[in-house]
Amino acid sequence: QVQLVESGGGLVQPGGSLNLSCAASGISLSSAIVSWYRQVPGEERGLVARIPDGSGVTTYVDSVAGRFTISRDNAKNTVHLQMNRLQSEDTAVYYCNALIDEGRLSDYWGQGTQVTVSS
Repeated sequence: QVQLVESGGGLVQPGGSLNLSCAASGISLSSAIVSWYRQVPGEERGLVARIPDGSGVTTYVDSVAGRFTISRDNAKNTVHLQMNRLQSEDTAVYYCNALIDEGRLSDYWGQGTQVTVSS
């Protein structure tokens, strides 16, 4: 059974940092395109960052470029989102998504972790 579990969210002051983790079981994230999305109530879930499964560059939404970094820890089957210089506008539930070719394209979602940026 495939499972993605996000962790690392919490309450942080503006300008602070958080490191989110997406830990997988049932699939190897090294073979997947992994993305972080975020969603606030009443708004569409939006892409934050994406890391490819092979050749290719990481991508970021303009509002987080230069502040957030997506990375892999293949030994732990985990993908991280390092978030620096957090702003109130970053407050959202953050979700991990993995897209993988299992003979057909399949994608999986975690349950989300809350990030609140407030003074």
